[in-house]
Amino acid sequence: MSGRFVVLKFGGTSVATPERWRTILEQASTRAAAGLRPVVVCSALSKVTDLLQRLVEEALLGRQQAVLEDLRERHLQLAARLGVDATAAVGAELAELERLAMGISLVKEQSPRLVARVLAIGELLSTRLGAAFMTASGLPTAWLDARTALTATDDVLRPESQRVLNAAVDDDKDAALQQRFDELFASHRAVITQGFIARDRDGATVLLGRGGSDTSASIFAARLQAARCEIWTDVPGIFTADPRVLPSAILVKMASFGEAQEIASMGAKVLHPRSIAPCRRQRIPIELRWTDRPEMEGTVIVGGERAGEGQVKAVCHKRGLTLISMDTPGMWQVVGFLADVFACFKQRGLSVDLVSTSEMNVTVSLDGSANTLDARTLDALVQELSKYCRARVIPGCAAVSLVGRRIRALLHQLGPVLSVFEEQKIHLVSQAASDLNLTFVVDEEQAERLVRSLHALLFTNRRLPEQTFGPSWRELFEDGAGPSSRTAHVPPWWRARRDELLAVAKAGTPVYVYDRQTLDESLDALAGMRSVDRVLYAVKANPLPEVLRRVAQRGFGFECVSLGEVEAVSAACAGTEPARVLYTPNFAARAEVARAIELGVRVTVDSLFMLDRWDELFRGREVFLRIDTGVGRGHHDHVKTGGQQSKFGIGLGDLDQARTLADKAGARVVGLHAHAGSGILDVGNWSETALTLASLLERFPDVQVLDLGGGLGVPERPGQAPLALDDLDSALAKVKNANPSVQLWLEPGRFVVARAGALLLRVTQVKSKGGITFVGVDGGMNALIRPALYGAYHEIVNLSRLDDKPTQTATVVGPICESGDVLGHARRLATAREGDVVLVGTAGAYGAVMASRYNLRGLPAERVLD
Repeated sequence: MSGRFVVLKFGGTSVATPERWRTILEQASTRAAAGLRPVVVCSALSKVTDLLQRLVEEALLGRQQAVLEDLRERHLQLAARLGVDATAAVGAELAELERLAMGISLVKEQSPRLVARVLAIGELLSTRLGAAFMTASGLPTAWLDARTALTATDDVLRPESQRVLNAAVDDDKDAALQQRFDELFASHRAVITQGFIARDRDGATVLLGRGGSDTSASIFAARLQAARCEIWTDVPGIFTADPRVLPSAILVKMASFGEAQEIASMGAKVLHPRSIAPCRRQRIPIELRWTDRPEMEGTVIVGGERAGEGQVKAVCHKRGLTLISMDTPGMWQVVGFLADVFACFKQRGLSVDLVSTSEMNVTVSLDGSANTLDARTLDALVQELSKYCRARVIPGCAAVSLVGRRIRALLHQLGPVLSVFEEQKIHLVSQAASDLNLTFVVDEEQAERLVRSLHALLFTNRRLPEQTFGPSWRELFEDGAGPSSRTAHVPPWWRARRDELLAVAKAGTPVYVYDRQTLDESLDALAGMRSVDRVLYAVKANPLPEVLRRVAQRGFGFECVSLGEVEAVSAACAGTEPARVLYTPNFAARAEVARAIELGVRVTVDSLFMLDRWDELFRGREVFLRIDTGVGRGHHDHVKTGGQQSKFGIGLGDLDQARTLADKAGARVVGLHAHAGSGILDVGNWSETALTLASLLERFPDVQVLDLGGGLGVPERPGQAPLALDDLDSALAKVKNANPSVQLWLEPGRFVVARAGALLLRVTQVKSKGGITFVGVDGGMNALIRPALYGAYHEIVNLSRLDDKPTQTATVVGPICESGDVLGHARRLATAREGDVVLVGTAGAYGAVMASRYNLRGLPAERVLD
């Protein structure tokens, strides 16, 4: 049998039931059918290793029989449920276990080598049952004793207990092992072997320590040069925080080896830290997969820490730390000081974790889970250190770390994030040279609160790249709820008007559908803001005539960025006063600006060039100036419209020249305009913009209007908090009270119409490839380009089966001949079939207006529901 190896590791909970073994069988069979050679690495059944440890302890007291019976019964029951002959499969291992227990009870001794032999039987039992079941189920599976494949290194400097119970195995490419597996696959379609166990050079059983099954899988993958190493567990993968502390933690779909190593070392239980190194050295991808939902995309760990913009992947915390603070002026420029003090730690077998140094202080952390930190050990350490410095023990600490790539590149953005430490005592700060983490050591009782605060600032209400981040823990575990809970995040009009939507789809898709009532609700919310004197609808969001007329009926104005938009407003809303239209061009041609002035609309000047070269256009006219406040915000770099790299506006440093040119042209500056970006959910954005513009009033005494732009964000993901419009109103009221002579204007676009719109598409095909399911629909980036252009997230549901349980994890793609034609990655859907109607939510803004005929496909239709 040809093809590359693929290693699939299944932990204790993943091998404990017949249902889970059927999943293992299915996954191994799928890999074999795809031309790969599956090597299945298994742990002992859940809790069995603990029982075996207890068996040793009970056998010393001659009380082993009850534990033996428990172990026997667990495996006999599983064998029966699997339809496997227990005596043939595991009779020899159970008999060996009974002999070992009897020996311990007779000699009253538990050497490390004897303990290793007992604990190894758990993996032998589970894999014997698995091999029999898989073969009987139609997948010929060879059973391999891992002790004949993996040999521990012989490190004589380590104590025997460490060499036997926490052994190390080389991960170099092994041609002989590959040849042996080639021979096994010549007559079998899969191989099953054990994690956790190996042998020493004398052939005796050794263990790889707790978490050793993950490490075994990684070593097998490295030595076999496998295509990938899949770690199957009872959780979906790595999360942005510990879900037990923070159920809103988000699945990390892509991480580098270095990031995963940091997160695992900080205590993430999904993967043992030692299991990463073998695959990292051999550049073999690791995939974390969820046994309960085998079709779901988990976390992929790959090589090559990415360059470019930094990204925090997780907020981790580790409790149980003790700090040792060492002070002395004598360390300054003294050769060997650190060698002397660290020798004190080594003599007591203490492993140092974090280190922070200054000219006269060195502070280190000791992890209580890796060290014995009793009072006697610490007192002796302090006494020894006193020869070199004044040492102080600081117990009860915890480390809180920001983990991700290029953390240093993010420091300028972390100001608001670091403010959560303002009232906390920080004992130590460490920034790794690998640029993968930034760690703060604080009092232990503050750790979880700080994790929640940091996570909220870094991940909540922010647009996250969908290729890197997935659903939250809470979303993933909603599936057990009833239909009402599962669809609670669906806007009410979707459910209430589902039949109408399906009827619309029968007439043809793709089609955008808008709900008039939802549109009116957004307009009403804006009309209720007391601090805002005028609302201008940003026409670029959606210029549909019915939308424009609804806006005009509310008495709102219009913000246009092109002459075409100005003319669209005039055509749809006859009688609209030109003064209620603000034309804010960017790099528009002179003729276009001249025509807008001729129509009598208000004009915003976006550059010094316009005032300098086209001065005659503005002579005797009132103008607005668009100001770049130097701050850009938004859900994606493409929508941030402030800052030096942005093409929009006049910089603060150029305003004196702007005033001079305006005076020279005879133009009167009556409005100052600034727009930071789009999709903003932080109310502070507009109050900060207002304060910045208000500070310029003395330089422009004729100003009557501060236009704060738009960018009012709309929640996209389930559980995401909406923009607090009342808080925004209150914040702007303070600005207005301090500046009563000016009006405050806002320019919302997406806020007005996004929730009111949905895109209906029809499923064309469903296919699976490499473990990923693709649901194809009849409109992609040609109908809705926001996901491809901005990485935007839109909810996607199978409208035809809206009340069905989501059982399918799929990447939803369109028909366009581009690899980026993806509407959503790893979405949970009710199982899609050809012809089903799929609804893409929150699509009323920047949807149809940005559609194209790329690939010569038709434009989507538009319908408004009364």
